[in-house]
Amino acid sequence: MTLAHTFKTALRGLRVNKSRSALTVLGIVIGITSIIVVMALGAGAQDLILGQVQGLGSNTIVVIPGREPKGPSDAPQVFSDSLKERDLEALKRKSNVPALSEIMPIVFGGDTGAYGSETYRLTIFGASDLIAKIFDISLSEGAFFTEDDVKGRADVVVIGSKVKDQLFGSSNALGQKIKIKNRSLRVIGILAKKGQVSFFNFDEAALIPYSTAQQYVFGIKYFHRFIVEAKSTAEIPQTVRDIQATLREAHHIDNPSKDDFFVETQADLAKRLGSITDNLTLFLASVAAISLVVGGIGIMNIMLVSVTERTREIGLRKALGATENDVLSQFLLESIILTGIGGVIGISFGAGLSFAVSFILSRVLAVGWAFSFPVSAALLGLGVSAAVGLVFGLYPARQAARKDPIEALRYE
Repeated sequence: MTLAHTFKTALRGLRVNKSRSALTVLGIVIGITSIIVVMALGAGAQDLILGQVQGLGSNTIVVIPGREPKGPSDAPQVFSDSLKERDLEALKRKSNVPALSEIMPIVFGGDTGAYGSETYRLTIFGASDLIAKIFDISLSEGAFFTEDDVKGRADVVVIGSKVKDQLFGSSNALGQKIKIKNRSLRVIGILAKKGQVSFFNFDEAALIPYSTAQQYVFGIKYFHRFIVEAKSTAEIPQTVRDIQATLREAHHIDNPSKDDFFVETQADLAKRLGSITDNLTLFLASVAAISLVVGGIGIMNIMLVSVTERTREIGLRKALGATENDVLSQFLLESIILTGIGGVIGISFGAGLSFAVSFILSRVLAVGWAFSFPVSAALLGLGVSAAVGLVFGLYPARQAARKDPIEALRYE
């Protein structure tokens, strides 16, 4: 029997029991749809995260206090107080870090801002006058604080657009004072809408001189980060080495394994986050793939029932000259066709559902969550669905092929 004839016979057998075939396909559809949705949303999340990381620029280096986390037990080390004013001054010296273009210390945290009877939970961001340049943010009104404001611990604040709307509504905010930690800060500027930049939502932020934030808001004498800009991308590796050498000397560290700080470039962070999101996506896809196994078991059960119901048909075909291989091929092909159809439908449903979820997330969360169709997942889905049909269809097909034609024709 030719392959074309076997294929036609298999299709005819599936059309006879349309309802059963549809229910059999459903398990595969659900499994493939789940895999496509998980991997598509995982790819979208990865693009969003990496986009936020790269928002600081390719020449940016971040110095973080504490030991670099290697596992859960190291997590508390990130909240170290190891970066001090003396470290900032040491890094500013050209003799220590020749390729350093700019350096900005930052402190940050959350608290409530109040104006009159209105309150709003905001992100407090203490920085230097370089903040506009480094984070590429601009104002819709007013001005940024200056270097003199930083030196004088001035009680001034630049607020995000959402903070302005929540606290002041349509009224003028410039020149007014808001209270943070019982400290009255005069509003000197309002940020243009910007959204997320490297994990910070500046629309919900209050920017103040870092000296003011340290002295009056957080009550600390250390920094949470140093943001460093190298003169060029090519000089980043040397700049990193110079920063490490300078801080080790300042902290009297002679063994790198005892560093109480770590340095991270945008490439390092992108690689690390990319690895995390890839592993998480694969884990979730593996969980979703369990439904494919369940669907495969369902196909095997349905095919076994089909073999029992079509015993006389099998006996008649074998009596007319069909070989065991012909019967085996027919039932195996029926199983593969069912799972293949389920795979195609699942990919279509998964793509449509992923697009809808991505669209909703981008609107609701107001972030650039782009739809990303995972071609590799689609190809994997088709391959896996066909494999499921082959593996779980083999046993019923062998049972059909081994039936004795005389006994099959006597079957009631």
